Amino acid sequence: MDDSLDARRGIESVVMTTGDVITSGDVVSVVDDSEDILSSLSCNIAGQDLDFEPALEFDDTELDKDSDDDQHYDDDDEDDAMSHDLSHAYLQTADDNFEEALGAEDPDREDFEDVARHGVVEVAGDDLFARKVIAIYACRLPDSKTFNWMRFLRYLLHTLDQFVESDYTLVYFHCGLNSHNKPPVRWLWTAFRAFDRKYKKNLKALLLVHPTSFVRIVFHVFRPVISAKFGRKVHTISHLEELNQFLHVKQLPLPKQLLDHDRKIARRRSLLAPSVGQTPDTQQFRVSLQFLVAHNDGDPIPRVVRTCVAYLSTEDALSTEGLFRRSANVQTVQELQQRFNAGQDVDFSRVAGEDSGVHVAAALLKSFLRDLREPLLTFDLYDDVIDFQAIGGRHQEKVAVARSLVGQRLPKDNQKLLRYIVDLLVKVMDRADLNKMTSSNLAIVFGPNLLWSDSRETTLPSITAINHFSEFVFKHKDLLFDK
Repeated sequence: MDDSLDARRGIESVVMTTGDVITSGDVVSVVDDSEDILSSLSCNIAGQDLDFEPALEFDDTELDKDSDDDQHYDDDDEDDAMSHDLSHAYLQTADDNFEEALGAEDPDREDFEDVARHGVVEVAGDDLFARKVIAIYACRLPDSKTFNWMRFLRYLLHTLDQFVESDYTLVYFHCGLNSHNKPPVRWLWTAFRAFDRKYKKNLKALLLVHPTSFVRIVFHVFRPVISAKFGRKVHTISHLEELNQFLHVKQLPLPKQLLDHDRKIARRRSLLAPSVGQTPDTQQFRVSLQFLVAHNDGDPIPRVVRTCVAYLSTEDALSTEGLFRRSANVQTVQELQQRFNAGQDVDFSRVAGEDSGVHVAAALLKSFLRDLREPLLTFDLYDDVIDFQAIGGRHQEKVAVARSLVGQRLPKDNQKLLRYIVDLLVKVMDRADLNKMTSSNLAIVFGPNLLWSDSRETTLPSITAINHFSEFVFKHKDLLFDK
């Protein structure tokens, strides 16, 4: 079935708030008018003034809304009504010559240096599940009047072509899109059609960071021609902290404008959040290991870790394919974090739906390590761990150095907790034929959660070095820890 018929059938499925069905005969040529529609949306969506970030035309800054505004914002009928006219605009081009619009250049021979220099598209290492990460930054888009959008699309496809044969994650940072650098409406539809099954098949997650009403409306516009399966891959990320459920934010080359915007959101949230008093004794996340030991009768194994490890040590959990690689629902993880912090019991067997208790427990264990005030391997060992890879193939020397680091220089409480977690990971490795989690895969997932620098920016070489050391520890546990 061609794209034109798909689009028209999609249009026929759009139901207006009046209850009328739009038929293919209703499709009219209103692309030019749609630019005006988008412009008006940028100033006012559902009657809300969007003035929190004046430079961002499509920034609806949901943080500024009062309770009445929130009711408008969450009303699906309201969104459908706003997106109805836009659906005509985007989808009416279904019969245009798609290949002609995209251009006939051979991307493999085309020189994209003039497009690449803007840094809009970046390959940013791997996510927590060993999938390549491609980031797109709207704030780096140049002025639309001088930017060749079709060349940019060919460049984007050319970049993706290098990775789409394997699983990958696409991250779009919406902050910074404004009236001067927004893409034309017709280009959006051309780009949508360009991303055929080749690009969608192995795309495991599309992360929309700092989304606004404009982003949500566009999603509503394309909803008639988006499959339910693809829709489940789309995740909206309100602030950078949420990204840590999918990847290590520190590995991304984030522009200052984006970081400033996220800090503004964080400050706004802190003002809206209830005041926080003294940290409760039951707190499990975002505290130091010393705090946890002091409020756990001297036991260096925190309650959240014991609970997660106990559940993940069952045969069914250990045999689960993608253990520690598959992501869990952010909201579910946050709810259970709150329960642990409040000292409440958590039963992972009661987690329903696609987010099985196994993947939620795995996500919580990784989150616990990532949220420690100081990494489990400590800041003091950072330089030595980075240099460990340079020892090369001298096995006995590597064993001696690793044993010195984790068996002697690492504080005793850190040693005990590290060994407790590594014991679980060894069991996971022993069932790699079932769960597909080899020592290398586990190192990619856990390495950056075990160690990071307190003063240096995370780089791909440093992550590689940390993962190398982590894998060595996993594989040679019995040689490194005292009996």
